Parts: sequence; C-alpha cells; structure tokens
Amino acid sequence: MSVQDSSIKGPLSDKIALVTGASRGIGRAAALALARAGAQVIAVARTEGGLTDLDDEIRAATGQPATLVPLDMVDGDAVDQLGLALHQRFGRVDIMVHAAAILGPMTPVSHLEPKHWDRVVAVNLTATYRLIRTTEPLLRASEAGRAIFLTTGRVARPKAFWGPYGITKAGMEHMVRTWADELEQTPIRAVLLDPGVMRTKMRAEAMPGEDPMSIPDPSEIGPMIVELAQADLGPPTANVAFARWKADGTLASA
Repeated sequence: MSVQDSSIKGPLSDKIALVTGASRGIGRAAALALARAGAQVIAVARTEGGLTDLDDEIRAATGQPATLVPLDMVDGDAVDQLGLALHQRFGRVDIMVHAAAILGPMTPVSHLEPKHWDRVVAVNLTATYRLIRTTEPLLRASEAGRAIFLTTGRVARPKAFWGPYGITKAGMEHMVRTWADELEQTPIRAVLLDPGVMRTKMRAEAMPGEDPMSIPDPSEIGPMIVELAQADLGPPTANVAFARWKADGTLASA
C-alpha cells in the first residue's frame, strides 16, 4: 500500500497520519477527517472489524485505502514494531493523533482493585510513553511533525469516582509537556486537545442516564484536528479545547 495518489489534492496531501483508537469515537472521526483532507492514514485499534469499517468509509470518501494496524496499545513490543514498520514503509510520520484510552471503573480510589488500576495505567499512561518512544524518530523525519494527544478537563477539575481516568490523563499531560520541552529546538510540536463532552462510548459508560443527542457528535471535532495538523504552533506544547474552538474559532491555549 503506497502513499496516497498525488493527484488527489487536499490540504494534507502527501502527509502521513498515524491515529490510535481509530475504530470508534474521536479516533475514528480524526482518521476520517485527515483522510478526507488528503492524508495517508495509518489506523491503529484493537478491533479489526471496526478498522475494516473505517477503511470502507475512507475508500468511499477518497477512493484511497487506509493502512490498518490491529494492535493492542498495551503490547509494548508490538508498539515498538509498529515504529520500525512505519519507518521501513513510509520513512516518517507527519501527524500523530493519540486517541486510544479507557475510562476504567467509576469507583472511589480506595475501592479500586489493583488489576483495574494496572490496566488503566497501562492503556492511558504507559502506552503513551511507548508510543512517544517509537514515533519520535518518525516525527523528527517530518518537516513539521504534529503530535496530538487527547486529554480531559478532569485533569484540572478532579471529581469523585473519576480517579483512574483523571489521574492517568494528568500523568500523560506531564509526560507530553516534558517530551515536547525536550524537543523545543526541533520542528515537532505537541498538542493537548480537550474534546470536552462528546457522544462517545466512553461518555455513555460514565454517564448512562445522559441524552446522547444533547451533546456533540465526534465528527464535529474532525475539522479542528485537520486545522491543528497544519497550524503554526509556537510553544513546544499547546493546550486547546474543542468548546473554545467551536465558539470562536481560536486555537489559542485553553
């Protein structure tokens, strides 16, 4: 499978975009939006059926296939191999959207079972470290690498029973900021994107009584991600919020 045909033009033509958690929710919306903007999408998710459905939709919209990678992000060796495979096939990654995450149990911290804690840490925190480790050389090979990480308002506003999710996302934010500061002299820029409340499976798990039609569909964030992939970002790390972008169109730090 080769880089997308250069005759198909878009703002992200000839760009290589890696998206994790691409089989559903915000990851899926990001993959579709990036593909429609002309990027060659590498879609990573655990669910092979979801990836196949995504590929069908991308083909229907663009006439071009995605590169599908069925992979569990907690498998560190597989994440390492992903970086090697992408280097051999594409030589670089221009855009990375890390949307893979889990909510974990909605329970008091003192009631949380160690096995559940370990799983949330593995998916939300350790997998991010492994992803950064394997993709940094690929992002360095880009003229202006953009790494977009999905975060949450729970980092700044902790709330009862949201502990595992908020704690691991706070750790992820610290990791991303540290990493980006280390790369300040490179063209790579990191983005911490807070999507806010969105109509995702994770949101339904957290708030089962909520009317899903009262909150934004993930497809609404797609154009913002395409814009971020092209933005001239100054500081090593940018904090942006979908709600602010939707309200006034700014990508300024939230």
